[in-house]
Amino acid sequence: MAQLVDTPIQIDRLIAESSDESCGATVLFLGTTRRWTGNDETGRTETAYLEYEGYREMALAKMLELENIAKQRWPVKSVSIVHRLGRVEIKEPSVAVVVSTPHRGAAFEAGEWLIDELKRQVPIWKKEWFAASAPKWIHPKSDA
Repeated sequence: MAQLVDTPIQIDRLIAESSDESCGATVLFLGTTRRWTGNDETGRTETAYLEYEGYREMALAKMLELENIAKQRWPVKSVSIVHRLGRVEIKEPSVAVVVSTPHRGAAFEAGEWLIDELKRQVPIWKKEWFAASAPKWIHPKSDA
C-alpha cells in the first residue's frame, strides 16, 4: 500500500493494516521533523517546520514500484509506505514505512532499503522553514 496524505499519518492504523499472522516481525520506520539541523562548524539552525511537495501520480507509481521490488527481494507479506505532503510540524512524522516478514532480519533489510530508495527515487521535495532565516529547498542525500 502506498499513499500520499495531506493530514497526519495514522501510525496505529498502518501497523494494524500491516499485521499478518504468518509474520513474526513488523518493522516501522518514521521520519519525523526535527527542530535542530546542522552540527558542523556553522552550528545548529532552528527549524520552524517543513513543507513537502510532490508529483502525486509519479510519486505513487514509484512508491508502488518500490513495494513490488521489495516483495521480490525479501519475503515481505505486507508493506505500507505513506508520505505526508504540505506542512509538517516539529516532531510530526513526514514519512512512514511498515514492513512485515516472517523473520526480523528481512524486515529490517527491506525497511531500510525502502526508505533509502524512496528518498532517492520518489519525486517529493522538502522545503525547510527556519525560525530565523529564509526557507531553503533541501536536496535528498543518500545517507540522510
